[in-house]
Amino acid sequence: MDFFNNVHRTLLESTHPTIRRELLKTLDWSDRLICIKGFRGVGKTTFLLDYVKQKFPNDNSALYVNLNNFYFTRRTIISFADEFVKRGGKILLLDQIQKYPNWSKELRQCHDRLPGLKVIFTSSPVLRITEDNHLLKGIVKVNHLEGLSFREYLNHTTQNNFPVYSFDDILNNHIEIATDIVSKVRPLAYFGEYLKSGIYPYFIDDPNFYSNRLLKHINLALEIDVPYINQIELKYLSKLRKLLHIIASETPFSPNVSKLAADVKTSRATVMNYLRYLKNAKLIHLLNANGDENDLKKPNKVYMHDTNLLYAIAPGNVEKSNLRQTFFYNQVVYDQPVNSSEEADFLVNYKWHFMVGGRKTEPGKGQYVAADMIETGSKNKIPLWLFGFLY
Repeated sequence: MDFFNNVHRTLLESTHPTIRRELLKTLDWSDRLICIKGFRGVGKTTFLLDYVKQKFPNDNSALYVNLNNFYFTRRTIISFADEFVKRGGKILLLDQIQKYPNWSKELRQCHDRLPGLKVIFTSSPVLRITEDNHLLKGIVKVNHLEGLSFREYLNHTTQNNFPVYSFDDILNNHIEIATDIVSKVRPLAYFGEYLKSGIYPYFIDDPNFYSNRLLKHINLALEIDVPYINQIELKYLSKLRKLLHIIASETPFSPNVSKLAADVKTSRATVMNYLRYLKNAKLIHLLNANGDENDLKKPNKVYMHDTNLLYAIAPGNVEKSNLRQTFFYNQVVYDQPVNSSEEADFLVNYKWHFMVGGRKTEPGKGQYVAADMIETGSKNKIPLWLFGFLY
C-alpha cells in the first residue's frame, strides 16, 4: 500500500502539461462505480489524475493504482480495496481494468461489501462492461473519453477558453458564435493541423513522432485488445489488419461485403463481425440508415473513426471531401445520432439533412451545409470547424 501511495503522490506532483477534458465537468461523479472507456493514448490515465488533482489534491482518501503492476498477480482487488478503506480510503482509481482477470466479479464485491468506497476505473473500448454482464449491469455508469474536440485542441493551442455549444445553439446562432470566436482567433489557421495530428493529447510532448505513436496504438489495439476480448486467434490478425487498411484506403464507401470477404480471404459473416469489432475498438464508424442500426445488417457507409487515424493508416486517402465528412461525423456523433440521408451526406437527430463540402457548397431546400474554408456562415450554411465545439 505504501508503494502505491508513493507512486500516487509522485504522479500528482508531475509538472507534465495536460489538457483538462470537458468530460471532467459533465460526468456525474456521484455514482459509486464509474467506468471510463477510451482508445489507447486518448488520455484516460491523465483524466483520472486530473480528477484527483482537482478534487483531492492533498487528500489521502483517494488513490490511483495501475493494474499493470505485477503486484496484482497475487493480490486481489477486493482485498486491496478492503485494506484501503480500513486506512481511510474513499476513492479508488483503477487504471486498465482489462489487465485483471476477475475484474467483473471483484468490482461487484467492492460495490456490495464496501458501501463507503467509490471505484473509478478505465478500460479498453472493446471491453464489455455491462453487455450481457449480470454482475455489473445496472450498477456501473459507463462513460466514453473521446479524442480531443477541435474546441479542446484550439483552447490548448491558443490559450483561450471557448465554451461548449449545443447542436441547437450552432444551428440557430452560428453567425454570432463564429463571429465572436473569429474575433479572438483564426480557427482555420489551426484546423488543418488538428485534422492531421491534434486528436490524441500526446501531440503536446511528442509532435515529431506523433504518427509513429498513433500507429503503435492502432497495432496494439488490433494485436491485443480486439483479439483478447473477441477471442480471435492470432493467426487471423493479418486478415483484420488487411480489412482495416482496405477501409482506410477507400473510405468513405458503401461496403460490398462479398468483395471485402474475397479480398480478405474470409467469409461474409466474418467480415461483418470484423466490422463490428473495429467499430467497438474506436477505429471505424459505421453509418446506417434511420432505424437500421442492427449489427447483423450491412452499413450504408464506412468511415474511419477520426481523421488522425486516416492520416496514420492511409495518408494517400486524405483528400478534402474525405477529411471533411470524417471530421463532421466524428464530432457530431458525440452529441447527436447520425444516420445516412437519401438527399444529403448525413441525417442528424433524425431530422436535419446535412451536406458537407467546401466554401462554394450551397444547401438545397430544407438542407444545411457544413462548409469548409469559411470563418462565418449565413442562414443554413455553417462553418465546418464550428461543429468541433460540441464538447
